[in-house]
Amino acid sequence: MLMTRLIRKVAVLGAGTMGARIAAHLANAGVPSLLLDVVPGGAESSRDGRNRIAEAGLEAARKSKPAAFFAPELARLVRPGNFDDDLKEIAGCDWIVEAVVEDLEIKRNLLKRVEAVRRAGTLTTTNTSGLPLHKIAEGFGEDFRRHFFGTHFFNPPRYMRLLELIPTPEADEASMEALGRFCDIHLGKGVVRAKDTPNFIANRIGTFSAVNVMNVMQKMELTIEEVDALTGDAVGWPRSATFRTTDLVGLDVLWHVARNSAENIRDERSDLKLPAFVTQMMERKWLGDKTGGGFYRKQKGSDDRLALDWKTLEYRARQKPRLAALEMAKNVEDAGERLRMLLGGRGKEAQFLWETLSALWNYAANRVPEIAESIADIDRAMKLGFNWQLGPFELWDAAGVRTTVERMSKEGMAVAPNAERLLRAGHETWYSETSAGRAWFDPAKSDYRPETLPAGVWSVGLAKTAGGVAKKNPGASLVDLGDGVGCIEFHSKMNALGGDIVQLTTQALRPGGAGDAFDAFVITNDAQNFSAGANIMQLLLAVQEGEWDEVDFAIRQFQGMTQAIKFCAKPVVVAPFGMALGGGCEIALHAAARQPHAELYMGLVEVGVGLLPGGGGCKEMLLRAIDSAAAVRPGGRAESVELMEALKRAFEIIGMAKVSTSAAEARGYGFLGAGDRVTMNRERVLNDAKRRALELASAGYEPPAPREIAAPGESMLATLKLGVYLMREAEYISDHDVKVGNKVAEVLSGGAVTPGTMISEQYVLDLEREGFKSLCGERKTLERIQYTLKTGKPLRN
Repeated sequence: MLMTRLIRKVAVLGAGTMGARIAAHLANAGVPSLLLDVVPGGAESSRDGRNRIAEAGLEAARKSKPAAFFAPELARLVRPGNFDDDLKEIAGCDWIVEAVVEDLEIKRNLLKRVEAVRRAGTLTTTNTSGLPLHKIAEGFGEDFRRHFFGTHFFNPPRYMRLLELIPTPEADEASMEALGRFCDIHLGKGVVRAKDTPNFIANRIGTFSAVNVMNVMQKMELTIEEVDALTGDAVGWPRSATFRTTDLVGLDVLWHVARNSAENIRDERSDLKLPAFVTQMMERKWLGDKTGGGFYRKQKGSDDRLALDWKTLEYRARQKPRLAALEMAKNVEDAGERLRMLLGGRGKEAQFLWETLSALWNYAANRVPEIAESIADIDRAMKLGFNWQLGPFELWDAAGVRTTVERMSKEGMAVAPNAERLLRAGHETWYSETSAGRAWFDPAKSDYRPETLPAGVWSVGLAKTAGGVAKKNPGASLVDLGDGVGCIEFHSKMNALGGDIVQLTTQALRPGGAGDAFDAFVITNDAQNFSAGANIMQLLLAVQEGEWDEVDFAIRQFQGMTQAIKFCAKPVVVAPFGMALGGGCEIALHAAARQPHAELYMGLVEVGVGLLPGGGGCKEMLLRAIDSAAAVRPGGRAESVELMEALKRAFEIIGMAKVSTSAAEARGYGFLGAGDRVTMNRERVLNDAKRRALELASAGYEPPAPREIAAPGESMLATLKLGVYLMREAEYISDHDVKVGNKVAEVLSGGAVTPGTMISEQYVLDLEREGFKSLCGERKTLERIQYTLKTGKPLRN
């Protein structure tokens, strides 16, 4: 069996949008690749000219937004070439990915050339989005057929987690398992087995849903904006909803998949077609963002977008939908309760959602076992490939299967036989929660089957089911992960850090608390983001009411929590992911180790609301600057050139509220240490963090001692303040930015003291706290906080 470690080099055939970005993501995993494409017509004999198409594909990946590479320098791992000169080099590759144009004969002709030069046993896969794999492999040799199958990446491969793994009748199961595991662990993919049917799973269900939504929109004469309001957060789908998502992906992509469905699929909804106005948009090249406009068009010199009137095909100012039921439902946090509330209404919101969702549910239920072996595979594919919070069967459970089926029958709607089997078997839901975990209904057996996950895929929710909760309050829980490891889980809104989280974390980590039963700790959670930072609403209210003692106490408590993390006698591993901003970043900075997800948006962003990092963030960045300078020149003076450069860098990171766009960039900012490991798959973060915590504990972990450092002092303070002054003179920053910047400079310099004066970590924390409180008293800081709370954006004042 091919082990995952043996994928040392990959050949990607086709340097278009998908091929180049697959190569980029392989580079993100540290895997070098050969990126090949055709020799351009009339190309000169020079290598550069003959590689021009592959070079252009790589350059497009370098410049793409969102970024295809974790860091720009990773592009060095991708070597462009061409099919004529370099195809023989695939003999040295362990995996060959075909990603050329969606044309059966073009793919087959290229793969015939590949078969002639590939090494026996080399995995060869196609990234086709819907062509029949058995037709692609027809007529090839036995070794090729045994090691050939489908690996359908979703675009962009870095961000879209779904990988559909599609077997052919002769594909070697061990090879598929090995490559699936490689893509899971090293590329961060959620791997779902699909059957060799047109458009596989996610595109089959997603395209049906989108086309049906458009047809119902026409029937009910709704607007583009109304439909996007109804098909976004309201039902747990991405905020970009139906039409904005199509603009982002490209109408031509939807058109291609829908056409493939129309030509190759015969099912109960084969009559469903894209509306005529979409055909007109295609003719006019209104494909979305890639052509400057689609269902929405951005206005020149403005962030506002015009919306398309699908009846007249004219653009007009966007209209805010007036959907009273939807406005009321926004106040309901529970997805199931919100959905039932919307479906139970009498207005157009309820009618639209009923018509679209009931059709989706029946269509998805009729696809088992045609396109997938289980309902769980369909749900997982839709969540990973389309970013739905709930798959169609989970949505159906939330709405109530029996209630909705009875309504369908009453309205004369054809009910999916699999749904009828579920109810006849005496069950009410597609999923059943048991003490052993979740189980899904198998229509073939009319009973539930346990949901199995790959080893190492885990969540805090599953850990709670197995090990229980040792301590809990409204903002946080201490969860038993087993093997002597406790997990501190945040579960406030947006995981904003308030008193509950501070209290439980501090109590768990200090002796005599609920954490005494554990040998090590992990701090992480199952939410979309690790933490959006401190609860600034609570801070704003306290400041407005003049409760300065309360403000001072809150800062001391927060600092006490981060110090409890740092100096805990037992190792604390923080596993951040998504957004880890402000206080969330400070929590990570104080840990014994960090085990982040590769997609990490981490930063000390407090200056954006007119404050400074007050929970030890400035202190930790100062310590990191001192350590990095000492690594260059051990024993250097407090005002050394190396320290000055390191502190200027730290000042820039804090003062400009820089946020990493990956774990790789976070390491460059100093938020992660050299020994911190990165997990590529979000679903493996908890397991990897627990393993790291156990490693530290078994190695005889000793907490660090509080440090005394030589203060950079007044000379460094003068240098940093000069930089602030020059930025103001150049009108890069405002007068209030100057106040904030000077406060940050005071903390990073250790105050206006003589360079070399010995100061403690607590002294720096005191400087932080006083600077934070001082800025809280500034009117313009309060204006920034209010504006951010209202709009979610920073205010420059």
